[in-house]
Amino acid sequence: MATACTSGHFLARFIDPEPAKCSISASPISCSRQSINFFHHRYQSCSLSMNGCQGDPRAPIGTIETRTFPTVPSPALAMDTLNSAISQLKSDPPPFTSGIIRLQVPIQQKIEAIDWLHAQHYHLLPRCFFSGRTRTGIGNSDIFNGNGHNSTPKTHNLVSVAGVGSAVFFRHINPFSYSDWKSIKRFLSNNCPLIRAYGAIRFDARSNISSEWKDFGSFYFMVPQVELDELEGSSMLATTIAWDTSLSWTWAMAIDALQATMCQVSAIVVKLRKEVPKTYILSNNHIPSKTYWDLAVNRALQLIDTGNSALIKVVLARSSRVVTTTDIDPIAWLACLQVEGENAYQFCLQPPNAQAFIGNTPEQLFHRKCLSINSEALAGTRGRGRSTTLDLQVELDLLSSPKDHLEFTIVRESIRKKLEAVCNGVVVEPKKAIRKLPRVQHLYAQLAGRLRSEDDEFDILASLHPSPAVCGFPTEEARLFIAETEVFDRGMYAGPVGWFGGGESEFAVGIRSALVEKGLGALIYAGTGIVEGSNPSLEWDELELKTSQFTKLLKLEVPLHQKLIT
Repeated sequence: MATACTSGHFLARFIDPEPAKCSISASPISCSRQSINFFHHRYQSCSLSMNGCQGDPRAPIGTIETRTFPTVPSPALAMDTLNSAISQLKSDPPPFTSGIIRLQVPIQQKIEAIDWLHAQHYHLLPRCFFSGRTRTGIGNSDIFNGNGHNSTPKTHNLVSVAGVGSAVFFRHINPFSYSDWKSIKRFLSNNCPLIRAYGAIRFDARSNISSEWKDFGSFYFMVPQVELDELEGSSMLATTIAWDTSLSWTWAMAIDALQATMCQVSAIVVKLRKEVPKTYILSNNHIPSKTYWDLAVNRALQLIDTGNSALIKVVLARSSRVVTTTDIDPIAWLACLQVEGENAYQFCLQPPNAQAFIGNTPEQLFHRKCLSINSEALAGTRGRGRSTTLDLQVELDLLSSPKDHLEFTIVRESIRKKLEAVCNGVVVEPKKAIRKLPRVQHLYAQLAGRLRSEDDEFDILASLHPSPAVCGFPTEEARLFIAETEVFDRGMYAGPVGWFGGGESEFAVGIRSALVEKGLGALIYAGTGIVEGSNPSLEWDELELKTSQFTKLLKLEVPLHQKLIT
């Protein structure tokens, strides 16, 4: 149940949201050619859902429920169970003007969430995917919490989540505010831990939104209509229906929209091969070019080296537009990233009929469960050695580098101070260690604290983002330098990516990421920290290393016969 909104809490300035501009009539929808045409038309004109940001964040939701059905052997039987339950709900609507209900069916068979998502081919639907950084799972919530039944055997840890359609979404062109956060929390409950809002926030909400990022707004979150939860030893299929008559989104509209989405969901899941179909790079254009990169880095170093600026560190980024001979399938690309994704988060966020933001990031922003909160400092980069001996030499070089130690210390101490502002005591352990990934290794530290109040979650998000690891230090000086220097829109790159739950939430930092465009290839993003002692050419090499996880999946040269044809 939502509590009263308080003023003065912002990631940036906030303006009241625009009123709703479209709705759909409540008419019965069946799985027919006519309903599919209706569905296609409506998704072109407006989302088959409601924007929760347009409601009163102080108004309590009538009901928040999770209903768990008996375990079935396969996804097809889970679909049958859910369709039957939805029909029963339709004939016996709940006596509330607002609410959110999750129906979930455990499946004995383990289905990988990425495989299920790839099987859903109707791309007008919004899609999301989030995978925990290790195979131990996404958070530690009670998986079968619903109707008073809790069962949390260790084998049921949540590994990955894939969703299509949105029961309710949250989007605005204005910066993410405390009011927006309360609007999201309004639909969540500690008693229904798997009703979650997945999404992302722009790196700099005060910058102009470019055309490629317009569908995301300043932030975009969604509670999936249909969701496949991959567990350690099994899986679960779920549907969620949300309605609020104050948003002109009635129960009848919501259940019709859910049935329309269920008509598009495939129960046939084929194991996805962890390789991208043969795709060649036609062009790869960097913004900035190497020449302008050198100028930008040298300008930053001049400010850092002189006493006329408070700037100590700034993170400069590069956007690389890759144009390919065939379309890139964002889900297939993401599946390939999973191969080297150990100790990293994988994510995908795709608004209706829009580009897909995907990534494979090692960096945690924070994880909160009740009042406990964890964060990390990650900075300094080296490649992996080709042998155990060489890898150890690279590790020792990173640990002993004064330049990397300075960059890392700035990040760690900044995060520690921000946590101390809202926590009762902060523990840093280890204070400096090595995190090894398949292609790179970093300096890192773990930080843990205890919040004074769960409402401090928004303050933590607003405080930790942007961190010195993706922006610089001091934050405002670095942000202004980035805004003046970079000539492309970072969008959600380097912004918070993750999910809000009732008593738990987890966010990664959206680095090592790409925006996959329809028919245009992709924009691949990477950044590197500039501090005293940085070398422009070495920093450029670091960018190449970080983007290689994407470009290595593509063929670098077009075959001669294709060049002749084109």
